[in-house]
Amino acid sequence: MPTCPALLIAAPASGQGKTTVTAALARLHTRQGRRVTVFKCGPDFLDPQIHAFASGRPCQNLDLGMCGEADARWRLAQAAADSDLILIEGVMGLFDGQPSAADIAERFAIPVMALIDAGKMAQTFGAVAHGLASYRAGLPFAGVLANRVGSPRHAAMLKDSLSPGMGWFGALPKSDDSLPERHLGLLQAAEIDDLGQRLDKLADALAASASIDLPAPVEFPEADAPAIPPLLAGRTVAIAHDAAYGFIYPANLDTLRRLGAKLAFFSPIAGDALPVCDAVWLPGGYPELHAPAIGGNAWLWAQLRTHVEAGKPLLAECGGMMSLFGEVVDKTGVAHRFGGLVPGRSVMQKRLAALGTQFVDLPEGALSGHTFHYSKSESPLAPLARARTADGREGEAIYRLNRLTASYVHIFFPSNPAAIAALLGRHFENTEE
Repeated sequence: MPTCPALLIAAPASGQGKTTVTAALARLHTRQGRRVTVFKCGPDFLDPQIHAFASGRPCQNLDLGMCGEADARWRLAQAAADSDLILIEGVMGLFDGQPSAADIAERFAIPVMALIDAGKMAQTFGAVAHGLASYRAGLPFAGVLANRVGSPRHAAMLKDSLSPGMGWFGALPKSDDSLPERHLGLLQAAEIDDLGQRLDKLADALAASASIDLPAPVEFPEADAPAIPPLLAGRTVAIAHDAAYGFIYPANLDTLRRLGAKLAFFSPIAGDALPVCDAVWLPGGYPELHAPAIGGNAWLWAQLRTHVEAGKPLLAECGGMMSLFGEVVDKTGVAHRFGGLVPGRSVMQKRLAALGTQFVDLPEGALSGHTFHYSKSESPLAPLARARTADGREGEAIYRLNRLTASYVHIFFPSNPAAIAALLGRHFENTEE
């Protein structure tokens, strides 16, 4: 049974600094020569990019609702056999959501370090820590780390407020080095020019305040990766990948490779033509922020139109779907022309339009995924199907034109690799030929 030191970084709420501290911890231990594998609770695209940069290793998602326990179990076992430290960033507050970060910690016996923003509190810090530690019996709670601390005296006051036996992981001072954000969360790692310097500075602050010793080892029962037949062997999948199309689960790329597909990446922003391919995937991202470059790439849109008219598969998710519409209206109210492969348009909103796990039943099979967007879209095209939420409510529309499939849902490919092979391979009725 593989064992590896592991820690789940949680907080009482969002906005406490979980991503920053997790990335700083990863950077700190990586600088010590340790192999650090970071996971992110929940279906997040942006935080894993930061963690992959900090650790120099891919960051996978753990989400019991979207990914399932079996998927999480074998990924953790694989990481334990290949790492000196596993760090897991929680999502929202420690107990928020069903399932929550606490559910993952309890299910896999991973110690929890609670990060608490102490910038505007003193002895109440101890009460919050006590509540997190005692709210659920059986939770493997390891201790707390104080964030945004004003002074050494403030840090000492916080530490003294803790209940006897409560673990103290240290204190981080107030800093202007918080990672920059936009409406969907943090900037993508490639967009932060000084990311390495920021992480090094944060790692230095952690080293000055907290122990750099490894947490206690955790046993991860052996679990084999699911067997995936090479249903896409000999097929090339072209994948848009740049600042406009960056919302890609690493597990999705792994699944395509294990299906036997050859991956060919291209950048619509850079003016790339469509690679020679059998199928195309347009992931989500920020096409509205790069409208002139993408909308002006007329040759690419002509190639994609020819691709679809030839009956070849194209999967477009969220921002990928938006860019297939004829028009996208950005947050300033300016309308931009886009691909025009699907009738309709998208309009950016000031508030979040949809968020949460969704499940999709397609002719190719059942798939799970996630939706998170600030735009609203309308199309005269009748949906092929509608996704459903975890509690059974009607979810996102799924559109289909020939072999083009488009929706707001970011599909988690490991949820049904055979369905993905059917979606991106030869016609699904012929996948067993």
